[in-house]
Amino acid sequence: MSRIADRVSGKTGKKLSDQKADDIELHSRIEGPIVELSLLRRALLFAELSTIAYMDPGEIDIAVHRIGFEQFDFFERDGSQAYWFRTSHDSVIACRGTEPNEWNDIKADAYAITALAETVGRVHRGFKQEVDDLWPRIEKALVENTKTQWFTGHSLGGAMATICGGRCKLSHIKTIPEEIHTFGSPRVGNKRYVNHANLTIYRWVNNNDIVTRVPPPWFGYRHTGIEKYFDRNGELSNVTGWHRSADRLRGFLKGLGKLNIDHFSDHLMPYYIDYLVNAIAADENQAQEETATKE
Repeated sequence: MSRIADRVSGKTGKKLSDQKADDIELHSRIEGPIVELSLLRRALLFAELSTIAYMDPGEIDIAVHRIGFEQFDFFERDGSQAYWFRTSHDSVIACRGTEPNEWNDIKADAYAITALAETVGRVHRGFKQEVDDLWPRIEKALVENTKTQWFTGHSLGGAMATICGGRCKLSHIKTIPEEIHTFGSPRVGNKRYVNHANLTIYRWVNNNDIVTRVPPPWFGYRHTGIEKYFDRNGELSNVTGWHRSADRLRGFLKGLGKLNIDHFSDHLMPYYIDYLVNAIAADENQAQEETATKE
């Protein structure tokens, strides 16, 4: 385990919202269009922005400028929160999620009553309300946007980002979302709803992350997008079916050996960041080796 993950493994007890800009190690630095980054580097950028979104505006100002963003705005209403980050090329809406160490908040994410969506199908009533509170301000901000548009978020913020992206595409806003990246996101709505907008969504899942399993599918909820799964060792894997179940069981037992409840610790955002950093290093080292071999 790296020192990033170790720092949030329960030893400090510090909430993400209490962190200062100097508390977190930022790996991303953008100097051009985000679309020119590799998929893994885009994911790392959005993972870090999703983490930063938990912080207070004053600390965020410091953190996002370190990454390379020039402007940001804060949207808040009735506890729903999101940030709008901009460079000369890109516009990113990062929705603030649920504190991953607050089990009461995570249980609230599982509240399973659906409501009619503003488009088609049915959507989680609580997630929809979070977006309803902010959407007028987000819509006003994006209506004149000509930059490449992205959405991201962790936990509840991932569900909000998915809903916001769909509204952006299906509304009168001219900008079409380039991609949506969610981390530890719960299911958002029924099959008809999640497939209607036809967006490019990368849904990052860490092994036993419990929030990715709620609300339950037997209530009609479905996931959407392209799943990117980190196995028990923090490596990207394509295992499915009983192989996935076995991997999760081994991850759970591995967590017990470290006195962790894997289902909750796997939801922590720094693990997602840590595993992306490792995946990027492995991917880029392999590319360098292949280039050297050809030469």
